[in-house]
Amino acid sequence: MQSPFICIENLRKSYPMGREMVHALAGVNVDIESNSFMAIIGPSGSGKSTLLHLIGGLDRPTAGSIHMDGKHLEEMDENALAGYRRRKVGFVFQSFNLIPSMNTLENVAFPLRFDGVSKRERESCAWKLLEMVELNHRAYHLPSELSGGQQQRAAIARALVHDPQLILADEPTGNLDTYSSMHILELLSNLHKEGHTVIVVSHDPRVTGFATHTTCLLDGRVVDLDEYNAALTVATSEADIL
Repeated sequence: MQSPFICIENLRKSYPMGREMVHALAGVNVDIESNSFMAIIGPSGSGKSTLLHLIGGLDRPTAGSIHMDGKHLEEMDENALAGYRRRKVGFVFQSFNLIPSMNTLENVAFPLRFDGVSKRERESCAWKLLEMVELNHRAYHLPSELSGGQQQRAAIARALVHDPQLILADEPTGNLDTYSSMHILELLSNLHKEGHTVIVVSHDPRVTGFATHTTCLLDGRVVDLDEYNAALTVATSEADIL
């Protein structure tokens, strides 16, 4: 039997806060298959962004393991993790993280500078990706001249510049209107259909309609859908009383 593309076992992450420890993840176990679209849903503070950052090698776990495509991330040194992030993973963030002084084309091409790719090759690759996300007509505009949806499409194009196996999206629709949000989810779904493994963390339930698999997080734990919905119902009722 073939092993999962990503195998997460008893993953824990704790942070000191004053004299106390905050347990963002409390023993998470998840298998993620290659070429799947995984939606990780949960309210604010559930640990979903922490989980995504650990999968992406942006942080290290307190305990547990992440076995990804034959390697244990928690055993990698900083240089190996940097190489993993650059070659294997494409990141898409809620806040876009585009460089304000660079135009759209330059933003998309920028990561290739670290691999010594020539300017002509960088721009050629960036043009193709901008065409794919239907943003080539805004290639020479600064981020401040783009709408939120356009900025997120530029960020997705940038995430694809190394043709990563894994695309990680942290609340990619959090700053967008309804139309732009659906456009971004459709774009991520198309990338999954083209062969990428896509993981999206969100509190937006619409993402589950595009996913092949869904994981629910509450208070740093994986729970089934019934427990998740029951907890949200109780939280909503308490909020209404207040």
